[in-house]
Amino acid sequence: MTESAPGGRPGDAVLDEVFGDRRDRAERYVELLAEEGITWGLIGPREADRLWQRHVLNSAAVESLIGEGCSVLDVGSGAGLPGIPLALARPDLQITLLEPLQRRVEFLELAVGTLQLDDQVRVHRGRAEDYPAEGGEPADVVTNRAVAPLPRLLNWCWPLVAPGGEVLAIKGAGAAAEVTKATKALRSMKLAAEVLVARAHPQAESTTVVRVRRSS
Repeated sequence: MTESAPGGRPGDAVLDEVFGDRRDRAERYVELLAEEGITWGLIGPREADRLWQRHVLNSAAVESLIGEGCSVLDVGSGAGLPGIPLALARPDLQITLLEPLQRRVEFLELAVGTLQLDDQVRVHRGRAEDYPAEGGEPADVVTNRAVAPLPRLLNWCWPLVAPGGEVLAIKGAGAAAEVTKATKALRSMKLAAEVLVARAHPQAESTTVVRVRRSS
């Protein structure tokens, strides 16, 4: 794939297909990650040249697994990954970014305001364990990216899933081994997990996702 700065930017055709008329906002988001995101310590300096592929398109790939009009809760959203790329790629989704750390919350609020996503995305400061007690509503889809090992992650996230909903966890190359290791925990919770591979675009790098649903 031919890329150019900033952040390893893909070609216009790729960005148009993934983000449509929100392409400019996706580019502004990458600028925020490269500037405030790095300055505030949310993104490592070495990530500056691969923000598009490793972070933004990696996150946007999950949109192909989510049904139309779903509510999405992004747990441990950090710099807004995957929640903000999902919002930019899918205007039909209603997304809540859940993050406990104040500095990250301030960045998320800055990004949501700057990208004019206020009608679609809300930011909630808090922990997953406390979210229901704070009035948080269950979501059709609970997303997360590099938050915790699967058993611990599900203890946090599954109580936040609406009936018939699912968890979509972005994982690395060891996803299958992690699912196998979590077999006992999954059975005890009556859950089933599968490892999926998604791409935001045929020219984008693949994203490994663990989908967890109630077992039949």
